[in-house]
Amino acid sequence: EPRTKELVFTPGMKTIEEVTSFLKQPAEKLVKTMIYLADAKPVAVLIRGDRTINETKLKNHLRCLELEMADPSTIMRLTGAQVGFTGPIGLDNVPIIADPEIKSMVNFVVGANKDDSHIINVNLDDFRIDEYVELRRAEAGEVCPRCGTGHLEAYSGIEVGNLFMLGTKYSEALGAYFVDKDGQERPFVMGSYGIGITRTAQAAVEAFHDDKGIIWPKAIAPYDLHIIPLNMENDQHKQIAFSVMEKLENAGYSVILDDRNERPGVKFNDADLIGMPVRIAIGDKGLKEGIVEIVRRKDLSVEKVPIDNTAEKAIEIFKEL
Repeated sequence: EPRTKELVFTPGMKTIEEVTSFLKQPAEKLVKTMIYLADAKPVAVLIRGDRTINETKLKNHLRCLELEMADPSTIMRLTGAQVGFTGPIGLDNVPIIADPEIKSMVNFVVGANKDDSHIINVNLDDFRIDEYVELRRAEAGEVCPRCGTGHLEAYSGIEVGNLFMLGTKYSEALGAYFVDKDGQERPFVMGSYGIGITRTAQAAVEAFHDDKGIIWPKAIAPYDLHIIPLNMENDQHKQIAFSVMEKLENAGYSVILDDRNERPGVKFNDADLIGMPVRIAIGDKGLKEGIVEIVRRKDLSVEKVPIDNTAEKAIEIFKEL
């Protein structure tokens, strides 16, 4: 049953953890009021204290290009209080969106829009909500909203690309119109489409790696082949390394050559870490036998190849990947 709301003193209690501990209330009895700037325009979002806002959902709903948390000075200007004490009561100059879970809450806690203060026993009749939109982030273990029987599982992912339907909001503001077949002026329907080049690389590393390091797919590897002369002070090592590199580059392949004066173990570990598809190791023992070693990074399998046939065999192995 709804109780009478009450202003309580919560000195320095700004986070959910601090407020719940101080008031001896569970997080699900709190309503967080988050102020965002959507294309520089403020909007308040209400969500249960133990939930997290899915900002992708919010951005899609608002159809904005830029979405960011409001800075402390903006929050002070809109609410009259520091960050951590924002609440929906009296927030008359900002649109308020609420997650539907708020509908079933009674006698909950909100910020008071006053420093060091919260309000307890708050109910929906105590403030305005402009619209309800499902905005919270789904969590592992929740019941499936479609079938009602299964449970959700969580997996990590990387947003490689995105698209947003912008409609006519910006074309109308910019005066971007066209004339249709009936001679009527109409605003262009706009969309925003993007792909992240660096995120594509991140996704590849996430998908292709082992406990030693990256295993680059050859289509996007920074270099095709990695040449490792184990002793750069040995003229024969250097001569073979640069000769093989020249042949490979003349054949159109990109090559990185490790010319550092480092121990073999360091060079091999670094080669595994950066993960070029094929590496060629030139060492004293192999040269005495007239061979070099070619290693496939994906499974670290090794082929011993005659020195004179190094470039041709390396190309053959690379093509087979």
